[in-house]
Amino acid sequence: MNAQIANHSGKSQEAPPEISPQVQRTQLTVYVVDDDPAIRDSISLSLSLRGYHIAQFANAEDFLNAFDAAWMGCVIADIRMPGMGGLQLQSELATRGSKLPVVIITGHGDVNAARTAFLGQAIDFLEKPFEDEHLISAIETAFARELGRMNTLASKSRREHMLSSLSPRERDVLRHLTRGLHAKEIGEQLGISHRTVEVHKAHIMEKLNVRSVIDIVRMGDILVE
Repeated sequence: MNAQIANHSGKSQEAPPEISPQVQRTQLTVYVVDDDPAIRDSISLSLSLRGYHIAQFANAEDFLNAFDAAWMGCVIADIRMPGMGGLQLQSELATRGSKLPVVIITGHGDVNAARTAFLGQAIDFLEKPFEDEHLISAIETAFARELGRMNTLASKSRREHMLSSLSPRERDVLRHLTRGLHAKEIGEQLGISHRTVEVHKAHIMEKLNVRSVIDIVRMGDILVE
């Protein structure tokens, strides 16, 4: 049974559609994949009461059929299910290029299975019955990883969008501006007059829609590698 998937768009009204906004925790979903309806419902209820967005799947095949590369959050998958098990699901997600963090849960844990899960970058390997706090800790670790990854991608997308409008020379000037250099210093570095630097600076400010060089310096970690 599939639950309603949370809305992951999170678009800022002020930003152009090409610029990815910073991803918020509320945009993340926990995808629970377990063939046992009692366990699936128990996990989902416990997490829902704690404010997590949940989507349920009775097996790995249903999850993969519904899977969207834009999904964000983490997967909780049982290691043994009819058809594809949790470790196979983890492997298939990696094959598809998905970076969704995975937490493996099992009633039949063994060292080899745990080793396989962790080699596949699993967040944790929890044996049933497990304490809610252990599952929550694993989910929080997964969410922290996911937010870091998604916001790195968002910053890169924002940077690429902004820089795409600048000429190569304007990018050169921009790099020096983000270091706090003045027009004369930049001119000496680039072998151009300070007046030419001022012209480039004006074009940069117009294209980036900023009011001052201070704004450019503040954006330095976004704009310059």
